[in-house]
Amino acid sequence: MAKKRPQVKGKPQRTEGAPAAGADENVPVVGAREPCPCGSGRRYKACHGRTAAHAVTELVQRPFEGLTGECDWIALRELVPAATVALTLKGGLPEGVPSVTLATVLPMAWPALRREDGSVLLGLQNDTPSGDLSRDLAATLQQALSATPGTPVTGARASAGAPRLQDLLAPEAPFEPVVHSGFAFWVPDSENASPEVSASLERANAAAIPTVKLRGVDAAYWCETPEKNHLRWVMPHPEERLLDALARLHAAGTSSLGEGTRLVGSFRAHGLTVPVWDLPHGMGAEECEKPAAEFAERLAAALTTDAPLTAEERRARGGLTNRQITLS
Repeated sequence: MAKKRPQVKGKPQRTEGAPAAGADENVPVVGAREPCPCGSGRRYKACHGRTAAHAVTELVQRPFEGLTGECDWIALRELVPAATVALTLKGGLPEGVPSVTLATVLPMAWPALRREDGSVLLGLQNDTPSGDLSRDLAATLQQALSATPGTPVTGARASAGAPRLQDLLAPEAPFEPVVHSGFAFWVPDSENASPEVSASLERANAAAIPTVKLRGVDAAYWCETPEKNHLRWVMPHPEERLLDALARLHAAGTSSLGEGTRLVGSFRAHGLTVPVWDLPHGMGAEECEKPAAEFAERLAAALTTDAPLTAEERRARGGLTNRQITLS
C-alpha cells in the first residue's frame, strides 16, 4: 500500500538522558552497514551504532511541527524517492555558502554534503541517532555549513538543548519541493560524470518509484508501482477528527477519487495521518488533479460535522482503523 523504508520499521524508542555507558561522543554517525568510524573493522550497527541506538533522547512524535510545509517534510522523509527543496536560514547564509538544499537521499546515504562550490546538500532519509529528528538534522546541517568544501558530512549526535530545524530555518520562507525523476541532482554535471558516478546514478534511478506531486492540493503525491498506482496524501488534521470525516465519506460512498479508485486505508508518519488510495494503472497524476480537488472540498465539509457517527459510519471507521499502520 505505502512505500516503507526498511530503516523506519523497528526504530527504537528513546529515553531522555545522556549517552549510554561506552558511547563515544566523538564517533560520527554513519549508515548502519558502513564500517564503524572508530576503526574497529565492524559495521557501525554492530559497534558504536549499538550504543547510540539505546542512548539518546525522548522520541518526538511530530519533529517537523512548526516548520513551513510540515506535511511535505513528512512526504519527502517517507514517500518520495527523489526530491529537493531550497532552504532559507534565519539571518541568511554564512559566507562561502551560496545555497542550502534539502534532498531526500544523497550518494552513499551521506547525511549531508558540502560541494566544491561551498553549497550544502542535507539528506532527509537517513537513520538518526536520537528520537528528535529535527535536532539531529539541525546538528548535521550546522556541521555541513562549516565543513571543508568538496567533502561529505558523516553526521553528529546533537547534545540536549542543541538547536532544532525550527531554530535554524526562516519561518516565513516557503517550502516548495521539486520532485525529480531520478538523482541527477547529486552531481552538477551528470552528463559528464565519471563512469563510477554514472553507474551509481543509473542504479539509483532504476530503483526510484515514479512519483509526482499534485499541484491543486497540498502534500498529495501520486506514484506508480508495478501492481497499481497510488495517491498518498499527508494531511494536517487531528487524527481522530480526520478518521471520523473519512468514515463519513466512506459510508456515504464518496471517499473514492472516481471510477476504479478506492480509499484503502492510511498510515501514521511523524505524528500525522496519510490516507492512501489505490488507482488504476491508466490513471496518471494529471488525471488525479480534479478528483483530488473535489475530494478536498468534501473532506472540508465532513470535518466541520460534530454529529455522532452512525452505525454504518462506525463500521467504516473501524475498517479504516484496522488497516492503519505506523511508520514512525
